[in-house]
Amino acid sequence: MKKAIALTMLATAIFATSCVSKKKYVELENQYNDTRSTLTKTQFEKEEIEAKYAKIEERVASYNSKIQSLTDSNNSRLQEIEGVVISENDKEKMRKALANVDPQELAQAKTLKDSMNLIVSHNLKKNLDSSLVGEGEEDDIKINIDETVVMITISDKLLFKSGSATVNSKANPLLERLAKVINSEPALEVMVEGHTDSQTVKPGAYIKDNWELSVDRSTAVIRKLQDDYGVAPEKLIAAGRSSFHPLTENETKDGRATNRRTRIVILPNLDKFLALLSAK
Repeated sequence: MKKAIALTMLATAIFATSCVSKKKYVELENQYNDTRSTLTKTQFEKEEIEAKYAKIEERVASYNSKIQSLTDSNNSRLQEIEGVVISENDKEKMRKALANVDPQELAQAKTLKDSMNLIVSHNLKKNLDSSLVGEGEEDDIKINIDETVVMITISDKLLFKSGSATVNSKANPLLERLAKVINSEPALEVMVEGHTDSQTVKPGAYIKDNWELSVDRSTAVIRKLQDDYGVAPEKLIAAGRSSFHPLTENETKDGRATNRRTRIVILPNLDKFLALLSAK
């Protein structure tokens, strides 16, 4: 009896073990098939991506070849930096011009435009000396230079009578000296700004308001520079700012006198500068 029971238990154990192994085998087989399917899909996608990448590389190589071909065939190769195109011949002229610039300023130049600005600034400062301000005009003329932008502020009393846009004849020597500075450097643009105080225009005056007065005054200065002192009109820009850019408060007489002014802004024209280089 004991022997029969033992045999039964052994048979049961063998059967149970056989069932578990088969179930595990089926599970592993399914996992294997899933993995194999995923691998096949991944391999296909990899080959598809590699084919697309190869086409992109081929297009890039073709473009580079065309660019190199154009570059090699152009003896006067051009270089473009920050939207400015300059030839090798022009760059050589710039190197010679930069030899006259202060080495400390030159060390700060990081771009092609910086270098061009330095050359224009050097030429302008060379001509913008103390002769621009005549004897007794020190309080009426202020000159500020911010890098390559020159700002010359002229008081109202030196240029105009109250409420008038007619240039005072005593300002003629100043405008003549200013014209010489402007004409000394062809690569310049000059903006003339008229500024007023905040007081309203008196009823019956020939002008409507301070806007009109500021524009009329800037235009009058421009006409004087063009007609009497030979400044090229294409260099000149007229601007009226009315009373909306005061230097100080308008509540006092002295404050209003300070705010009534004409500002001459001298700006380098880089396009003109490049044209001049190419013409030399």
